[in-house]
Formats: sequence, C-alpha cells, structure tokens
Amino acid sequence: MNTNAFALRHIGPREDDQKQMLNTIGLDTLEELIYETIPDDIRLKNGLNLDEPMTEHEYLLHIHDLSKKNKAYKTYIGLGYHPTILPAVIQRNILENPGWYTAYTPYQAEIAQGRLEALLNFQTMVIDLTGMEIANASLLDESTAAAEAMSLLFAVRERDQKKAGINKFFVSENILPQTLSLLQTRANPIGIELVIGKEETFNFSQEFFGALLQYPGRDGQITDIKSFISQAADARIKVAVAADFLSLVKLEAPGKFGADVVIGTTQRFGIPMGYGGPHAAYFATKQAYKRDLPGRIIGVTKDANGNRALRMALQTREQHIKRDKATSNICTAQVLLAVMASMYGVYHGPKGLKFIANKIHNKTATLASALVKLGYKQINTSYFDTLQIKTKAKKIKKVATKKKANLFYPDAKTVTISINETTSIRDINYLIAIFAEAAKKETITISKIEQANNISETIQRQSDFLTDAVFNTHHSETELMRYIKSLERKDLALNHSMISLGSCTMKLNAASEMLPLSWFKWGNIHPFAPLKQAKGYLTILKELEDQLTEITGFAATSLQPNSGAQGEFAGLMVIKAYHESRNDHHRNICLIPSSAHGTNPASAVMAGMKVVVTKSTAEGNIDVDDLREKAELHKDNLSALMVTYPSTHGVYESAIKEITKIIHDNGGQVYMDGANMNAQVGLTNPGHIGADVCHLNLHKTFAIPHGGGGPGVGPICVAKQLVPFLPGSPLVKVGGKQAITAISAAPFGSALACLISYGYIKMLGANGLTESTKIAILNANYIKQRLQGNFDTLYSGERGRAAHEMIVDCRPFKANGIEVTDIAKRLMDYGFHAPTVSFPVAGTLMIEPTESESKAEIDRFCDAMISIKKEIDSVTKSDANNVLKNAPHTLNMITANDWNFPYSREAAAFPLDYVRNNKFWPSVRRVDDAYGDRNLICSCAPIEAYAEA
Repeated sequence: MNTNAFALRHIGPREDDQKQMLNTIGLDTLEELIYETIPDDIRLKNGLNLDEPMTEHEYLLHIHDLSKKNKAYKTYIGLGYHPTILPAVIQRNILENPGWYTAYTPYQAEIAQGRLEALLNFQTMVIDLTGMEIANASLLDESTAAAEAMSLLFAVRERDQKKAGINKFFVSENILPQTLSLLQTRANPIGIELVIGKEETFNFSQEFFGALLQYPGRDGQITDIKSFISQAADARIKVAVAADFLSLVKLEAPGKFGADVVIGTTQRFGIPMGYGGPHAAYFATKQAYKRDLPGRIIGVTKDANGNRALRMALQTREQHIKRDKATSNICTAQVLLAVMASMYGVYHGPKGLKFIANKIHNKTATLASALVKLGYKQINTSYFDTLQIKTKAKKIKKVATKKKANLFYPDAKTVTISINETTSIRDINYLIAIFAEAAKKETITISKIEQANNISETIQRQSDFLTDAVFNTHHSETELMRYIKSLERKDLALNHSMISLGSCTMKLNAASEMLPLSWFKWGNIHPFAPLKQAKGYLTILKELEDQLTEITGFAATSLQPNSGAQGEFAGLMVIKAYHESRNDHHRNICLIPSSAHGTNPASAVMAGMKVVVTKSTAEGNIDVDDLREKAELHKDNLSALMVTYPSTHGVYESAIKEITKIIHDNGGQVYMDGANMNAQVGLTNPGHIGADVCHLNLHKTFAIPHGGGGPGVGPICVAKQLVPFLPGSPLVKVGGKQAITAISAAPFGSALACLISYGYIKMLGANGLTESTKIAILNANYIKQRLQGNFDTLYSGERGRAAHEMIVDCRPFKANGIEVTDIAKRLMDYGFHAPTVSFPVAGTLMIEPTESESKAEIDRFCDAMISIKKEIDSVTKSDANNVLKNAPHTLNMITANDWNFPYSREAAAFPLDYVRNNKFWPSVRRVDDAYGDRNLICSCAPIEAYAEA
C-alpha cells in the first residue's frame, strides 16, 4: 500500500472491495463498467495534462512556500474589507471542525438543529443591528446583496408604478465601486435604469422606484440618511441601505429611520479577508416583503410533541418551485461564515461589540487630530472609522508603500484611511509617521487614545441590540466552547456517516486541503491590495484556472462567481455579450429542458432571456425532436441552451453531441450546468461534448466543503470565442478584453476557498482525478444493484447503468400509506441523512454516494434501505401509528416512562446492530412545516411568542 498517495486516502473502496463490488454488479473490470455507462463517442482519447500528484506532506510544504510570496502589509484600504481578529475558540471549534464544515444545507431539520440555531442567532443579530423586521440566513457578498435589494424593490413596486413602467433606481455616488459594477451587471437585463448621483441633490422624482445609500459612504462620511429616507417615503420611493455592520453598533439602525432594505457584509465579525472571501453578507427587510426575500430564512416552529424546533421557512420560495417566475436565482448561502460571525456576536455580546466599535472610533479620531496638527485637511465631518485626507496622494503612497502600509487612493488629491479592530496605538503612530515623513515634518507620538464622538447626533445609536440571553451568556472561552459543542452534537455531518444527497456530491473535504485556510498569510490579504503583495494567491489562482480549463476542455476560466447560481448567471451574461458583439442583440431565447434545476430558468430570466421549456422523454432524456423543433422555430432569436450533463436524472444521454450541434446550427450557444461534473472529470468534458461555457461547483466536484449550506464557488470555463467577455472588476485588472461588469464583489470571488480545490487537484493529479470519477460511478451502480428488488431505479442509461447518482422510485409505497418523506425521516433512526427528496421527480430519492465512501459504509446504507423496505411491507394504509410515520425517534421518546407505540423501543431506535455502535439521536421529533410558515418567527423570540401564536 502506497501510503504517500493522496488518492488512496481520498477514494473510499480498497482494491479488494472494488473487485467484490464489480462482482456484485456482474462485471470483471472497472473499465467494463465505464464502457457500459458512458457513450463511447464522448470518451476522451487522451488523459488530462496535469502535473504529477503531490503527497499530502509535499503539498503542505508547497502551499507554505507559496504563502511566503504574499506580503501581509498593514491594511487600511477599507471598501468593505477589513483586517479582523478571529477568536481562537471559533477558529478551532468551527472553521477547523469537520462537524461544522462538512454538514449540508439543513433540508432535514430534525438532524440540523445545531446549525439552525446558530443561523437563527445570525438572523437575530442582523435584525437587531439593522432595526428591520426580518432577515435571511446570509447571502454571498455585500455587492450581490445590494443587487438583490434592487431586484426586490423592483419586484415590489406599487401597482401603478408597474403599470407606468417606472424603472429608475438611484444609486449614491458614494457607493462601493465593486457594488456599483455589480448593480450595472444586474440592472440592464431586467430593465432597470441606474442613475448615479449625489444624495444631497437628488430630486425625489416620481420616475424612481428605489434608491441605494451607503452608510457610512465609501469615503467614510456619514450622511443624513434619516432625512433622505423620509423624503423618499413621501415620494413613494423605497430605500435600501448598504450599512457597515460593525458601525451599526454606534450608528442608529436604518430600520428606525424607515429603510425598506438593509444589506451589507458581516466580514468584520471575525472573518479573515481571504483576498476577497468567502464572507457572509446579510439582508434584512420588512415582513411585508418576506415572500420576495432572496435566499433562505430560518424559522421557529414546533415538532410532533409540540416542542420548539427550527427549520428553513417558506421553502416554496425555492427556485425549483418558482422557476422562471423567481425574482432571484440565489439557492445557497454562506452558512459556515454566518455561523462564525454569529458566534463572534455571541462571544463578545453587546458590551464587547461596543468596546470594539468605540476602540476603533477613538483611534480613528486620535489619528485625525494628529494629522490635522501636521497640517493635513481631514474633510469628513461625521465618521466612524474612515478618514478622508485631501493631499497629494502620490507623495503619501510612496512613503506608505516603503513602510509596508496599504491606504486607499481614490484620486490624485485624496487618501482615505480605514481603521480596524486589529489597529494598535503603535499602528496609529506608524501611520502618523508616514504622513509626517511625506510632509517632511517631525512626527507626533501618541501615548494615549482620546475619547471621541465624531458622529452626528441625529444618527447616533439610541436603540438597544442583542438583548437575548444567548448574546449575554457565553463570554468565557469555556462557555462558548461548550455552547458550540452542544450545537454540533445536534447536527449530522460527514464526520458521522455518509450523506448521499444526489446532485450535491458530499465527498471528503480532506484535512490537508483545509489546513492552509487558517494560515495568516492566506487570510490577511485585502482583495484590492497591490498585485505585487498577492503573488502567492495569483500563482495559485492562475494555476487553478489552468487546471479547470484543462479538465473542462475549454480555453479559459474565471474564478469570480462565488456560487453555482452566480456561475449560471455569469455564463449566460458572457453568452449575451458575445451575441451583442456580433450585433445579435435580438437573441434572447433560452431553451431549458423540463428536468433542469430550478436555478436554470431563474438565471436565464435574470440575464434578460425568455425561457422556452423543452420536453423530456419517458426515459428521462431530452426529447431531441422537440428540442430541434423549438431550436428551428426560434433560430433567429436563439441565444442559448442550458443543459446538465450527465442529466439531472443521472443518465449519460447518448444524443448529447447531436443536441449541441442542433443549437449551434441554429445560431445559439450551449451552456452546460456543471453540477454533475463529478461524473465527467478525466473521462469526458464539456468542451469535447460541444458546450461553449460551463460553470463548475467547486463545493461539489472539487472538494470545497458545503459548510452547512455554503461557502460555494462557481467558476465558469469558456470556449475560445467567449474568452474576451469573462467578467472584470472595477479595481483589479481581471477578465477578458471586452469584459462584462462584475459578477461578484471581489475580483477572484471567494479566493481563500479556492485553495481547497487547488490542493485537491494538485494531490490527486490526472490519474487520481480520473480514478475518482470511475469509483463514483462504481459506488452508484453498486448501490443500484444492492437495492434491486426492493427499490426500482427510475432512469438508467442505454446499457442499464446509472451515472454517479440514481433516482429510486418511492411512489409505489403510497399503497402502504408511506410517503418518501417517511423514508427520509426513518433513515435518521439508522444514522443516515436522507438522499435528495423529490427532486427532480416528486416521490423519489436521488442517491449519490461519491467516490469517498467505503464499501463498508455503502453497505450499511444499503442495509438500512433494505431494512426500511421490510418495514414498509409490514404496514398498511390504515395503520398510521407505525415506525415510519413516527420517525425520527428521539432520546426523550425512547427513555420516556410511557411507550404508546405498537412496536418496541429497540425497533424504533436500534433497528440494525451497527446502529448501537455509533447512535446519532435526532434532537427533535418531526417538525411541523406548515405551522412554521403560518406563524413566521425568524429571530430568537421568547418561547411564549410562538407557543401562544
């Protein structure tokens, strides 16, 4: 056994196991299985051209050496990104803990109460600090949140405004530059006209439906948003406020002034800058807009015993329900980062946050006084942490660069300095010395930080915040450590058992891939720092782009999109720009198969396209005749086809090359959804199949952990003709020569998370990646064979094989009174998270084991499913009091004095012998979804608030 080989550690089944699995499915070799699974005409003839794989030890030395190329200067750039102090107790127990980072989106609430509580804390923190009525469980970044706010306000225009076609949206010129760029990307396709100007001179015309303010502004000045919001309300203009989250400790909540939406980022709550991300954005609004609120909401409900329980609320807002009627394509969040930010709030509490905010403000004021004494003009009259100095920027920059300090230089006559949580009195003196040297004066040495209040009286914070007990209890490390652990124990993650969610690819997130995320020189680089300071990052990101380009068979890659949905949108916008460069502005028809994931049509509408749905055959494949008919019908206006491969039904469609040719012959481009790339790597690729652009889910195929529902990274890879249009950034040169405006806030999206995928590819190499794909297919087909006779597989390839996932049909069990949900809940009693429920077909389970799961674990899962089938066979429709309908069974149920069930406690809790060795107890009984939606509570309310609702 080659103990140096990372592939040996990443891939689950041992060599002997693979032989046994192949024997079970009736084949001699793995190559035979691949031949029977993947159409021969799309197989790659040559292997991937990648570097030889590194061992884990070699990789960690390599990544450490690269980190030295990053220069972590003292950074005062601001612009939405600040150095922070991540409490070690949070780093150790959440960021570096697979119990937190390997969990999936909490679709099965009964085994996700821990992260649901952490997210409820996050929402409470956001609601309290913003003064709004409702908040979601995070968004991708501040700029995306701002664009979502604009879209929401556009969607909720008053009836007469819609009728009159009111489409102007005012944006303060003091907005963050990356936010303005993203607003430009998102506004035009859906018919919004942006008007950028000064808040002070805005005329509140009836031509406007909404406005966006920055609070404080990008230059640090805090404007009178109270007066603006009041005048806007009188003119029926709804206002969104992009607010610095930490500043809201000292500034009055925008909700108290009547804001309609408040957005921003929680990066300042202990999250490393990471060269741009990942960070959890926040989004808060009014209850009236709850059904238009993008992303996920965590709500309070009750379980089958009437006890308090948490769940994701209003799930009918998901895109697979609304599809092309959705106002947003957001289908994920930044859960891991939101959890960390919420714990920062829990750890510090309101008093600690006030201390931190006051310390920052006082140091800013102290610096201002010293600079004025040196003869500099500081023009911000009301500020929190940012000074605006009028001087010759070039002179300051020269000295600051020499002294390894990053300031921001918006123009030749202005320098801004943003003070942060890490800034010490020594740093203040260092900054003063820089300005003194530039002025050729003797420096001023500060020995004491002055107490100050340079915030206008009308906007100073008066309202309380974080009054709930959770924010006023866990302030010692011991208490917080135990609180975090108490939540972790309520959650089933990959460190407990296999999570076989189809289309979600819950594979190993190797420790060696994760370790560098905590290293100082990766975490403390500002996304807008000079490129010379980020050579380590640029080396990795460029190589990762090249690796992904090679794997997909395309010409170039952009890492900017920071989720799969953003990748979809980016790919379509690049296609749109390509058509427009050829004067084909009229090409706006997007063909989408009926089986597609719901984000596909939502993304198409966001890109300004009209969705035309194509049919599927009884076998679950694209109906090629229907596709051809619709492509030819719309050939003059055809923009794109969106297709997933292998299909959402888990099948390699043999007609895929014919399908892509039909689109090209009719003037369109092919967008391939990369959700199922785990079944392609090394065996085929989108470029070879005939696609023009694909997005990749690095949080699926390329091992970035799901983190309870994020972070995600969704880069796009494109063919040669689309390269010029790859997305750019207003502050860093990235993208193509005719780059579209920004897709995400940071130039490289969530760059810190990209280290994981870089390591994954670097350690597996070409052979390891290809072997991973083959074993993913083997594991899926082994499950298919083991379940045969108990569960029918709904779709298969032409030779009867599944791809890397399969759909099993649970609809026949309705005859016994059993729904697919009952099976999902019963699996919890066996120690497993359910596969994907009722997607893409209602009443089914979509199972994907990934290559990382061992034969032993897969056998345990199959044993559980077969055992459940026996339980189904033993019940009837008239017998509602059965082990499936009552699942899951909690520890409280099993240990209660009363047992009013017609089956034993042993059958309920320990249905198979293996369960005894590693029992996972759901912390609540089955949750009541409908009750939670009827009585929506999405903050830490006292128990009486919902018990009496």
